[in-house]
Amino acid sequence: MTDKLIMYMQYPFVIYAMIVGVLIALCSSLLGVTLVLKRFSFIGDGLSHVAFGAMAVGSVINLSNNMFLVLPVTVIGAVLLLRTGKNTIIKGDAAIAMISVAALAFGYLIMNVFSTSSNLSGDVCSTLFGSTSILTLNKYEVILCAVLSALVVLIFILFYNKIFAVTFDENFSRASGVNVERYNLLIAVIIAVIIVLAMNLVGSLLISALVIFPALSAMRIFRSFKTVTICSAVLSVLCAFLGIIVSILFGTPVGSTIVAVDACVFAICVFIGKIMGGIRI
Repeated sequence: MTDKLIMYMQYPFVIYAMIVGVLIALCSSLLGVTLVLKRFSFIGDGLSHVAFGAMAVGSVINLSNNMFLVLPVTVIGAVLLLRTGKNTIIKGDAAIAMISVAALAFGYLIMNVFSTSSNLSGDVCSTLFGSTSILTLNKYEVILCAVLSALVVLIFILFYNKIFAVTFDENFSRASGVNVERYNLLIAVIIAVIIVLAMNLVGSLLISALVIFPALSAMRIFRSFKTVTICSAVLSVLCAFLGIIVSILFGTPVGSTIVAVDACVFAICVFIGKIMGGIRI
């Protein structure tokens, strides 16, 4: 098995998949802690369905690069969802469920009515559950992912204190002079970028797991925001790396394998958390 892995690592497409997988996992984990604490854990699933609907439209009109349509639409969806609060008619969780189901339904309807492919079921299944596209990335796509991932990490580091404040208490942050709406918008844009990047890796239906599992796993062991965020990033990167290796060696779906590894790590962290009682650092 070791010889087989060494042989595969000599191919550029495997290296590309490793780089993109690790970068996406890192970005997903950073915002995952914030989303869990803000009770918006399910927003990743909702936005992935919005992205699926936009991708369906892009496929029908034969866009050469769907990202030019998918990314702006997903950003708008993220802004609308994160702006749903206590003063809105439709609350946050209901809005996510409504937009998620509607986007998924319209996306599949558009693909079905205006189908340009002879294998509609295969295309839909690949988009929803991930496909082997992570193993067919070209150098341009890897560079684009690296640039966007670097921007996400840089923005998170630069505005860490503001994001921390907005995450825990928006009212206190607003009273302290923090422009809460601006930083909520920033979070929404970052989430949208992460969702669009992750669709090729795990598929629309599994993106929320990539965002939530590492954060929840870290919270079983640690208690402080900073430590949980760091632990979440480390766990997410390790799970993505291991998941891609297992997928390549055993021929399993990439996205499902990564999520399965995340789920197993979560179970281990729950066990460790019960024994240690949570490290308060």
